[in-house]
Amino acid sequence: MSQTDKQAVFIPCRIAVLTISDSRDLATDRSGAILAENVQAAGHELAERDIVPDALDRIVSRLRAWIARDDVDVVITTGGTGITGRDVTPEAFAQVIEKDIPGFGELFRMLSYAKIGTSTIQSRALGGLANGTFLFALPGSTGAVRDGWNDILVHQLDSRHKPCNFVELMPRLREA
Repeated sequence: MSQTDKQAVFIPCRIAVLTISDSRDLATDRSGAILAENVQAAGHELAERDIVPDALDRIVSRLRAWIARDDVDVVITTGGTGITGRDVTPEAFAQVIEKDIPGFGELFRMLSYAKIGTSTIQSRALGGLANGTFLFALPGSTGAVRDGWNDILVHQLDSRHKPCNFVELMPRLREA
């Protein structure tokens, strides 16, 4: 079973938060605000927060800009993971991701099933790597953001989490 090694050193990550929405701005973006607050409350650095519309080229552009930066270790997005015509976040991730982390989406949907039942099948939450940067796409609801952060990411982005975590892999992500 997983646990936190209280004697290990916490290593903060530099995390960028991106909301993908045609209808939100910083004043009305509750999901992005929750993510940003949770990132900082956990001891990580909020590298940047932004909002882009549900437009494939805009999402890809923002993701590429952040993964090119040395001061961004992780990008977490909220929104655009559904199956409607304007939901294109997974398609944008597909243009950027070099390695998939299929277990992230699988675990998210498993945990979500316990709370919302079969409705979780509509989520295309996913994780991956690009240029040594972790990328995670969460649905846009506040509940989904809380579940993704509290049940998965807060642990995997904690260097003290055992038996393993994403942070301990960071120095080796760009190995050839």
